[in-house]
Amino acid sequence: MTRTRFRAVALVAVVVLTACAGLKDALTAHVDLVAKAGSQELSVKRLSEMMAAAQVPPRKDVALAISNLWVNYQLLAQNAAKADTFTDAAVDDAMWAQIAQLKSKKYYDLVAKNFPRPDSSAYEGKYNAGEMLAARHILFMAQAAQMKPAQIDSVKKEAEKVLKMVNAANFADMAKKYSKDGSAAQGGDLGVFPKGAMVPEFEKGLVALKPGEVSGLVQSQFGFHIIKRETWAEAKEKFTAEYAKSSAKGADSVFMANLEKNANVEVKPTVAKTVKLIAEDVDAYRDDATVLATSRGGNLTAGRMAKWIAAFPQQMRIREQIGTAPDSAMPFFVKNVMRNELILHAADSMKLGVDSADVVGVRGAFRSSLGNTLTALKITDKDLADSAKTSSEKERLAASRVEAYLDKLLKNQAQFVDVSEPVALALRKRFDARVVQAGIDRAVAEVEKAKAVADSAKAANLPKSVVPLPGQAPAGAPAAAPPAPAPVAKPDSAKPVTKKPN
Repeated sequence: MTRTRFRAVALVAVVVLTACAGLKDALTAHVDLVAKAGSQELSVKRLSEMMAAAQVPPRKDVALAISNLWVNYQLLAQNAAKADTFTDAAVDDAMWAQIAQLKSKKYYDLVAKNFPRPDSSAYEGKYNAGEMLAARHILFMAQAAQMKPAQIDSVKKEAEKVLKMVNAANFADMAKKYSKDGSAAQGGDLGVFPKGAMVPEFEKGLVALKPGEVSGLVQSQFGFHIIKRETWAEAKEKFTAEYAKSSAKGADSVFMANLEKNANVEVKPTVAKTVKLIAEDVDAYRDDATVLATSRGGNLTAGRMAKWIAAFPQQMRIREQIGTAPDSAMPFFVKNVMRNELILHAADSMKLGVDSADVVGVRGAFRSSLGNTLTALKITDKDLADSAKTSSEKERLAASRVEAYLDKLLKNQAQFVDVSEPVALALRKRFDARVVQAGIDRAVAEVEKAKAVADSAKAANLPKSVVPLPGQAPAGAPAAAPPAPAPVAKPDSAKPVTKKPN
């Protein structure tokens, strides 16, 4: 399976389905049913054939992803065949996350007006005292892990020659000419940063300088630095902007902490396992009432968490991050989501609505997303009307087109067409859609069986070799013991670098 094909399969996580109850799956009369999308059904045989043709691994998560993708496209096809349009209320319901963001921002902007403002008259004193630092440097690369001692000595001699020519007045020009890092184009400017942002050797050399002074050679793991600590006049504009931003972040942190404290937020101890399961299969938890966290403003359920996770922009890859994050990080993630809930609750309590212009924009974004998807799949009303007249004819044509497209997609012969989360939500409000877990299991078993048969046939057709391969015992001879593993040298311990100059 190629990387591109795997990426296409992975992207189906955007599909939203209403989860089926386990009893409903067990009692279904269609034992070969994997998924249902309106009037269309996906059979075990069809899913097995798609997986085999795509040469994807016979795993449940892959089968579930393909099934969800099939449902997504089939619902689009049926919606297109009926030429259905979504009401403004349906669109607003589907775009809940975008509307929630707008309302929350309106509330936050009101609150932020009361945040304490720093006294700008004290900025110069704070800068000179080193509360935040501003520097330029000229870097001569000399990393001990990559260079021999003689090479490092050669770099040091070059740096010493340049040092003799450098002064505060020509520093920027000399940095442009001699510095070997990305700051050279900006005259060695590293901007404004707090203490602790740079590696210890660099920071020690910098804070030893008075504003306006130039250092001698300062060696770090990156090489040799010549550092200039900028004067207040040089750093004033940058410092003012950065200090104001830092103060705002501090005020925001205090506000959020108080919000959480006043709401008495408590996260359940077993939350890590549940959140990771939600990230694996958002659709299965859409209606789950399991409480993940409590607060005076209300509880955060697994179902609500599923909606939040699905609403994250795809490029953030939030589901993958949750899957690989340590369990200890999950309570913090849950608290962040609960903060979103608390802010939204506060906005609703103040009856803060969304401006009419924003509402128009939100609805337009939804309809544009839907239209672009239908166009990409060639199932717009115009596309279908060319070859079909009645509603039933259009439905059959649209269904066949998405089936053909899905086959090409899984064979890496077509570009992936995304279905946005709001569009998927709206479709599920309109049509019946579900995935049968028992059908998924059966399809995976069928693919595994077919793969085992194919592998066995392939092995049987291999030519018999008279000469044993290296490490293979001749026929009738006892197998030789495997060679002992070679000793592995223990790597030198080294302190991980977490801070470094740009």
